[in-house]
Amino acid sequence: QVQLVESGGGAVQAGGSLRLSCVASGRFSSYGMGWFRQAPGKEREFVAAINWSGGSTHYADSVKGRFTISRDNSKNTLYLQMNGLKPEDTAVYYCAQKDKSGGVSSAGLYNYWGQGTQVTVSS
Repeated sequence: QVQLVESGGGAVQAGGSLRLSCVASGRFSSYGMGWFRQAPGKEREFVAAINWSGGSTHYADSVKGRFTISRDNSKNTLYLQMNGLKPEDTAVYYCAQKDKSGGVSSAGLYNYWGQGTQVTVSS
């Protein structure tokens, strides 16, 4: 059983930065992790993913060059550094743990989810 808790969200003006954190209770070090987001009236979408060791990362095209996913297995913590934020980044951001093999961007392959943290970017 896994519990994931996100933090670090907030309100920021366009061009600003935020650092999201996700602390996991239970299994963590042997599993891939990902960040997803859901904007009002929109479906949940993939943001970034990282493999169990941190040696492989993937990003949605919309955030490449602006967001960085990382993890600290000694602290059971996942991070998402978000720079150059845009109004279209406004969403609830969710931390998730990958439980199945397959494409990293598929939400259906992640079986554990946090409650989410709100990110609001104003122009």
